[in-house]
Amino acid sequence: MIRFVDEYRDRFGVEFLCRTLRAAVRGFLTSRGYRAAKQRPASARQLCDELLVPEIQQLHAKHYGVYGRRKMHALLKREGWKIGRDQTERLMRLAGVRGVRKSKRVFTTRSDKAAALPADLVNRRFVADGPRKLWVCDVTYVATWSGFAYVAFVTDVYSRRIVGWNVAATLKSEVLPMQALDMAAWQSGGRLDGLIHHADHGSNYTAMVYTDRIAELGAVPSTGTVGDSFDNAMAEAVNNLYKTELIRQQGPWRTVEQVELATLEYVWWWNHERLHGELDMRTPTEVEQAYYAGTETLLSLTG
Repeated sequence: MIRFVDEYRDRFGVEFLCRTLRAAVRGFLTSRGYRAAKQRPASARQLCDELLVPEIQQLHAKHYGVYGRRKMHALLKREGWKIGRDQTERLMRLAGVRGVRKSKRVFTTRSDKAAALPADLVNRRFVADGPRKLWVCDVTYVATWSGFAYVAFVTDVYSRRIVGWNVAATLKSEVLPMQALDMAAWQSGGRLDGLIHHADHGSNYTAMVYTDRIAELGAVPSTGTVGDSFDNAMAEAVNNLYKTELIRQQGPWRTVEQVELATLEYVWWWNHERLHGELDMRTPTEVEQAYYAGTETLLSLTG
């Protein structure tokens, strides 16, 4: 009530606001009550609100304006604030921010019925006991004023880190998905011996030029069954979040190059700053660092 009167007092006057609203809203304060409240020193809660509301607005904007109560609460605790979930929700309302809702999935797979498909080695079990054991790959698209931008991602199942990506104006296997795969392989030292590469049955991933590249790197190909998007559910989820958190939030898009630059920034945020509920509110980078730190400790104890 106090905040509302503060906002409109210069325009309508305190007496008019309180008299009018008391007639419409049961329990609304009187003008005398308003002045008495303004003369009292600010409470600890008011002071805390004044500090946290702009902090929440800043953090929400920094993280693409997508965090809801759960992630904002976790983020504030990481920033050193002692705050509960209900308080976070209340302050987010005061700050005028809220989480983004996931959009419906759009499937873009075009299968090559003539291509020989590798076996499904995953069987919907998107789990791994460490990084560089299982990667999932998929393609999506973004409409721009100059045509479609096609986007390929390679995601590590253990850490959910996007290890490779590419944006191009073509779906050709040797351009779009292969350059994403080569980026992922380069970041992993050049060889992928024993790693399972899982994709859907789209022609981008079943083309001979692409499957030959998988074999050259030492990876083992795996493909979900035809007509079943759940067999590549994790990769589809990455695409869905990308479209929800970046593409629909910041569009419309003018050019493929604009999408590419925005995707570069988004992937960095995804890997280094975005809190993932599936990772206990950690970032993919933190998960991998913890894994390798634990591995080094184990080796030192057994060595």
